[in-house]
Amino acid sequence: MEGEEMNELLNMGFSKELASQALAATGGKSTLKATEWILSQPQSPPKTLQKPSIIPQNPPFLQSQSQSQSKLNKFFSSNSSKHSLTESPQNSQVFPPQKRPKISSSPISKPPLYERIRPQFIDEVVGQDHILGPTSFLRSAIKCNSLPSIVLWGPPGSGKTSIAKAIVNSSSLSYKFVSISAVTAGVKDVREVVEGARKLRDKKRTVLFVDEVHRFNKSQQDSFLPVIEDGSIVFIGATTENPSFHLVTPLLSRCRVLKLNPLELFDIGKLLKRAVDDLEKGLSMTVETKIEVESDAIELLSSQCDGDARVALNALEVCATKALGRVLDKSRVVEESDSESGNHSLDDVVVVVNVEDVKEVMQCKHLAYDKAGEEHYNLISAFIKSMRGNDANAAIYWLARMLEGGEQPLFIARRLVVFASEDVGLADPNALLQAVACYQACHFIGLPECRLNLAQCAAYLALAPKSVATYKAINEALNVVKDSVGGNEGVPLHLRNAPTKLMEELGYGKGYIYTPENPTAEQSFLPPSLVGKKFLEWPPADA
Repeated sequence: MEGEEMNELLNMGFSKELASQALAATGGKSTLKATEWILSQPQSPPKTLQKPSIIPQNPPFLQSQSQSQSKLNKFFSSNSSKHSLTESPQNSQVFPPQKRPKISSSPISKPPLYERIRPQFIDEVVGQDHILGPTSFLRSAIKCNSLPSIVLWGPPGSGKTSIAKAIVNSSSLSYKFVSISAVTAGVKDVREVVEGARKLRDKKRTVLFVDEVHRFNKSQQDSFLPVIEDGSIVFIGATTENPSFHLVTPLLSRCRVLKLNPLELFDIGKLLKRAVDDLEKGLSMTVETKIEVESDAIELLSSQCDGDARVALNALEVCATKALGRVLDKSRVVEESDSESGNHSLDDVVVVVNVEDVKEVMQCKHLAYDKAGEEHYNLISAFIKSMRGNDANAAIYWLARMLEGGEQPLFIARRLVVFASEDVGLADPNALLQAVACYQACHFIGLPECRLNLAQCAAYLALAPKSVATYKAINEALNVVKDSVGGNEGVPLHLRNAPTKLMEELGYGKGYIYTPENPTAEQSFLPPSLVGKKFLEWPPADA
């Protein structure tokens, strides 16, 4: 049987010696495995071709490989149209064999950069000093081998997963770390983890890390309560949403909520430099050659990711790939020029990431904005309070943040209409007209032009005089209607309409004074129990 595999390999154009080695390495039972083994081996050109000025179009070793490839294409006819197993002649001329960067030709999957350099221990975590400082309760819990159940609440890329894993690795006790995501896990997965933790409870405690825990419904969140209560698991949840709104109260009462902040520019820069300096797992693993990143590029990238470490590291990895492509193109031109002049000046390849790479990769600044989450309410709150504080400059800034984050202009316009009556009110009655006109303009113009209408209205309202007299008046009146006797008191007879003779005989409208004809006459328009009650203070006392 082995003879048949040998014959097939020989028919493909491989030498007998190479075919024998492949069969011996793969057990000699599969031609396919033997072929894959041969193609995975590094191929060196003959010694006579070690220092050519440029690789000839058809050197002997490439001719042999081309003949083998022709037979392989017939053997793997279904794959030959999709993937070429050898380099094209054009690509083979990019570098001489001895100076070509060590770029893998096989599509071996690698973890992304942010996963490769994820900190393993608590001392390696960058940022979040307010919860990881030397005197923090987390540090004390790790030293005392008493890990608490916690919920890590923070924006994407702030280190929630990294902190959870680092806490477990930093403890001197051996914990079983189980990680699930509420995006993909269901009731069955949760039940299996809980049952496994209870069986293992006498030997080892289980740390259960639940990513995106806010996506679990109430029943799924409740399922954690008994095992947290009896100590079967140490619960660590991670969420980007406000736990007060998305996690059930019993779960929150059993866990300590720790708020994570977006990383500072310094912290992002430190992470990027670590990725560059780590020769085993860092950026050099991405391009498989020596790489450098300019300090200006790191500074620009740090400022463009809005405190999200994952965004920064992903962008750095893309920048490295782009820079490598530029180096390959440049080196090909240099080698062709050296070939014509007879010079061979190509040194070891060094990939350099510069500011232009960052600008092209980022295109626009990454903004942390969730149109349905907490950041949505945070920004609109800052916008409203800036106008209330008469700061048109700040109001326009927060308006720009919302628009750039993708907020709908009509939502902002509606808030302006509310603000015109709530905060400006009678101090400038034209404010409401301005706000309504702004809403109409946004409705039939749309972005990008309606940004001008929004900015004009926001500036007008911010600079307008303010009065909350009507706001206070209606709220006070509503309280009286709901809580006092006057709220149920009938309308005084003199204020009632008398459309029929019977109603007129009953006294409806009797005693009413027509004000336009008697402007100085005094009469009460409130129920008897509320006579003299002041809801609206206007004009204001300090006017």
